[in-house]
Amino acid sequence: MTATISLSPTLDEDRLSSSSLTSSSLRLSLAPAGPAPALLDGAWWPRSRDLVAELPSLTAVLDPLWGRITRVTVNPTHWPVVPRKVPVAGRVVNVGWFLPEQDPHELLLLSYRMGRWNLLVIPPRTDLVSAAWLMAAASDPLGTSTASRLMEQAARRRTVTETDRAVEAVWDSEGGHGARDSTARPRIPAAMPEGGDRAAAAAATPNRPTMGM
Repeated sequence: MTATISLSPTLDEDRLSSSSLTSSSLRLSLAPAGPAPALLDGAWWPRSRDLVAELPSLTAVLDPLWGRITRVTVNPTHWPVVPRKVPVAGRVVNVGWFLPEQDPHELLLLSYRMGRWNLLVIPPRTDLVSAAWLMAAASDPLGTSTASRLMEQAARRRTVTETDRAVEAVWDSEGGHGARDSTARPRIPAAMPEGGDRAAAAAATPNRPTMGM
């Protein structure tokens, strides 16, 4: 099982393999150990909002790395059901929730006498490009953004991308690429001859009315 997926935040959709993030492997990215702790220790992209179904595979990977996970807390805003206990490999993990104190996009994990870790929870239906960016950003050992802040940034990036694509589509439908060709540009009238030849000036600018003296 692949525990860590390392993706650059600059990856575009053409370079993303559909199997890299949608395979049976656990979609998890962890921050490397650094001299100063970051606000987030990584990102987790579950396939559903069912904690009973999703937590066993997550703890199975994290137990050897961080010590046995004994408790998990969430903000119930995005979790329709928060069970009190989740069976994991012949034992149980206690699950709690905090509404105002915990970031709604964050999962808190505690290991008895070992420590605590905070993971950004990427919504299951997030598109591949946004998920890749979020995983990379949440795994930055120097990161200073909260989970909700990263989600806001990802939403803005997605809006900009969609707007750019819409503008490009309109441009193409109106013959924009043809307009870029220098041969398709409107013809500029010749410069007005010197010497004040009014007839030549009128011929050069036929739509401009002549003024009487």
